[in-house]
Amino acid sequence: MALRIRLTRMGSKKRPFYRVIAVNSETRRDGRALDFLGHYNPMVEPNDIHIDNEKVKMWMDKGAKPTETVISLLKKSDYYNS
Repeated sequence: MALRIRLTRMGSKKRPFYRVIAVNSETRRDGRALDFLGHYNPMVEPNDIHIDNEKVKMWMDKGAKPTETVISLLKKSDYYNS
């Protein structure tokens, strides 16, 4: 089972809101999540990014790989120091 850390879309039409989730890679985009790791709201200024770094570390230790978009959000939320 390949694990991924990715976004799932929430919110209404033209008002996106995303949750950062840990999920099996074969699961569809809005499918059932294994764990909720945070959220991202691009509709407010500045963008609201809240990610639980301890949960992200736990899932990455279990072999979960973040998507490119999640990596950029982790960098903005100071998870990566580079």
